[in-house]
Amino acid sequence: MLAFLFEGQIFYSLAGAYKIDPAVMVFCGVAAIFAGLLLCGLFIKTKKAAKRLFLYSYLFFIAESVIFFFPPSVFWTVGIIVGSFLAGSCVAAWAFYLKCGTPKNERIKTVADMLILSNVLMILCNMAAIHLSPQTGLALAMFMLLGAFVFALKLPSDDNAVSSAPSAQSENPVGIARLLIFLCLFIVIITINSGLMYQVVVPAFAHLEGLTSWYWAVPYIVALFVMRNLPRRINRAYILYVAIAMIGLSFIGFMSLGRWAASYLLVNTLMLGACGVYDLFWWSILGEMLEFHKNPAKILGIGLSANVLGVLLGGLIGKAITSTGTRISDSTLLALVVVCVTLVLLPPLHKHLSSLLKGHAYLSEFSGLSAQEQTGQIERAARFGNLSERESQVASLLLQGKTYRTIAVELTISENTVKYYVKNIYSKFGIQSRAELINIILKKEDASPPV
Repeated sequence: MLAFLFEGQIFYSLAGAYKIDPAVMVFCGVAAIFAGLLLCGLFIKTKKAAKRLFLYSYLFFIAESVIFFFPPSVFWTVGIIVGSFLAGSCVAAWAFYLKCGTPKNERIKTVADMLILSNVLMILCNMAAIHLSPQTGLALAMFMLLGAFVFALKLPSDDNAVSSAPSAQSENPVGIARLLIFLCLFIVIITINSGLMYQVVVPAFAHLEGLTSWYWAVPYIVALFVMRNLPRRINRAYILYVAIAMIGLSFIGFMSLGRWAASYLLVNTLMLGACGVYDLFWWSILGEMLEFHKNPAKILGIGLSANVLGVLLGGLIGKAITSTGTRISDSTLLALVVVCVTLVLLPPLHKHLSSLLKGHAYLSEFSGLSAQEQTGQIERAARFGNLSERESQVASLLLQGKTYRTIAVELTISENTVKYYVKNIYSKFGIQSRAELINIILKKEDASPPV
């Protein structure tokens, strides 16, 4: 359903065939997706309810798609609004299966695979709609929805894996809420450029239909694939700054270059490559944050609704720019202002992530080692820091991502005692966070002489 409303060409091809302006329906659809993402967590509270939502929604999508084989009517608008709301809800509800079906240090790979595969399917729908007929693209989308329904039937519906509230939530619920708010603000601002792109950049290259039908999402897919397979020790924070620069260069190229195929390849590669980097960034951060709420649909839904809100705002701004005949240079200047604001927001966002979630990002690196390698590193660090036996035990569990409450239960001590040991460990190493502890452990391994 998202392919109807964003870069997908099925709906736009249908609208073109009937010579109607799709702008109002697209706006209503995007707004409905936003509402579905934001509100899903209020009525989907269990994995069983999520599976039921998938099954009923996919059947509705298939039935609703039949409407678009007929000439435009009020049913098109109603179908787009209801279908988009359910589509947003389904995406948010997927969080239940992302949380229980993938280890938290592997969620970045699961998310990358999902985004890559969905965009490959979207390319197929685009090419069918443009090069064959809108109805062929629509039929292909219906076939995919039928496949989704069959797969959804096989999903487990027991709630054992997500029934208990995560103990991590007790460590810093206020901090997690602040992080989510700050992350959403960052997402909204940076995705304003995506909305501008849909309204300003994309129409300018509409005459290159053969090229845009398939190349549109290719840089996005490549960026996701590269980020997914980066070595664990590469600091992805620097790549975020590179991606911001790519967005700025993309709009500068759009302003200064012509409307040739080479210009499109350059502008689209820079813009969509950056979008791939950032989409995976906040999808993976939201994936880590699922541990901090008993209803993961709320976390994922709120975070992704910020993405849609940014696109919506950018689209409205872009529409206003194009409708008033504003110069291209003015829209580019606005995009560069957004880039500058994003650069200002990124350091404090990184600071928040470092204090609350950076341990998870480093943890994937530590957890990727074998149990023997982990034990060896901890023992070397314990000798270096002159840790007691109990402090070594606490450090080991801390590095495994365990919360203070979980550590207390496993070692049969109080949570305050755990905090006391953690304070001692940090003091002996001269550090202040779990992330720094993991960093020290890994550095000790790198500094160890070969045996």
